[in-house]
Amino acid sequence: MDTFFQFFTDHLDFIFIIILMVILGFEVISNVPTVLHTPLMSGANAIHGVVIIGAIIIMGQAEPDNYLALILGFLAVILGTLNVVGGFVVTDRMLEMFKKKKKN
Repeated sequence: MDTFFQFFTDHLDFIFIIILMVILGFEVISNVPTVLHTPLMSGANAIHGVVIIGAIIIMGQAEPDNYLALILGFLAVILGTLNVVGGFVVTDRMLEMFKKKKKN
């Protein structure tokens, strides 16, 4: 228990910054209009492709016998890819709503 309090007192400024980021992020997200929520989220999902790059770098630098790093890196690549593809699918579906319909 003493190590927890020691860690807390040593990193008090970082903990306050994280708490401030959570409160600020919640306020910003809660004030986004419903109409803008889908395009903003799909764009954010596409930007999160950085996770894929980072996971590939981690997997490339991991030791061959470090199975935990390899498994976590593989899962990060798979989940990051799903996130990016999902972002593009949502964006495509959203843009389809604004296109004029073709007359037969």
